[in-house]
Amino acid sequence: MKITIGLGRGEITDWDEVSTYVIEAEKLGVDCLWTAEAWAHDVVTPLAYLAAKTEKIKLGTSIMQLGTRTPALVAMTAMALDSMSNGRFRLGLGSSGPQVIEGWHGIPFARPIARTREVIEIVKRIFNGETLTYQGKFYELPLLTNATGEGKALRPGASPPKNVPIYIASLGPKNLHMTGEIADGWLGTSFIPEHADLFIDPIREGAQSVGRSIDDLDLQAGGTIWFTEDVDEAITTLKSGLAFSIGAMGSRQHNFYNDAYRRQGFADEARDVQRLWLAGEHDEARSRVPDEMVSGSNLIGDKQMIRERLRMYRDAGITSFRANPHGNNLNERLEALGKFMDIVIEISTEKS
Repeated sequence: MKITIGLGRGEITDWDEVSTYVIEAEKLGVDCLWTAEAWAHDVVTPLAYLAAKTEKIKLGTSIMQLGTRTPALVAMTAMALDSMSNGRFRLGLGSSGPQVIEGWHGIPFARPIARTREVIEIVKRIFNGETLTYQGKFYELPLLTNATGEGKALRPGASPPKNVPIYIASLGPKNLHMTGEIADGWLGTSFIPEHADLFIDPIREGAQSVGRSIDDLDLQAGGTIWFTEDVDEAITTLKSGLAFSIGAMGSRQHNFYNDAYRRQGFADEARDVQRLWLAGEHDEARSRVPDEMVSGSNLIGDKQMIRERLRMYRDAGITSFRANPHGNNLNERLEALGKFMDIVIEISTEKS
């Protein structure tokens, strides 16, 4: 099992600390760093900054929001990052949701799965160095409809990359199925290993439908790593972020995190948390998050407890675990990450 880390979707104010964190994580053997975008920083610029400060750690977008860039710009950005990092870039894509796509970017959130498929098909053609033509529901290249008619089918001006793996962040069954069909990896969230089949079975079915094996994909999920003797305190603290995800990260009609937890046996609880959050009763919403939802989505406790939980992810089929080490400062986070990497080494020789 590989270990990855990520930068959050919020504002970054201390870039020196971020670079130190990533450089030290690289020394510890972390496989990949993933950046995020919501409505603070973009997902790409931090990777360009960190590519210049690192040598081995892979660098990925988790996620680059679909619809906010043309497919050609997605491919051009990926090729530039892959070139400047000497082949370390991973392209993670996702549809986000209507609150961000329509509210922040002013772009219709329509048929996200179909749009994802078209973007990836176009990006792959560019990666292959093809002269670009495409006819789809969303994209027409060259553009002839409501256009000057002067567009030209072009070949990419940069050399094709040797290998840029494409990951999809997906949660719903149809999106998971498509991930198995066309992606090189899965970026999973809201994942409890006891219910792994709800996520992994559709990916496997999608892969098999096109003659692939699920072993062809890197399956990634993870959570907070919190070494503590006071599990109850940690759970209470982590409820706040989980309540925000299932209560605020989406509308009443579209909250993919909420839907994922409903499918994993928390239908009533997820519905209550969302209702309370949208009504402005945030403290009550946090209190309604079940302890089992928090403990199932994260690795909390002493070394033995965290070791056992990590084994469950491994045995469920997760091939990359994204670790968010808990700590009150950089040194504490790095210490937690180092302890976790020791556990990973211990179980890496075990048979699942």
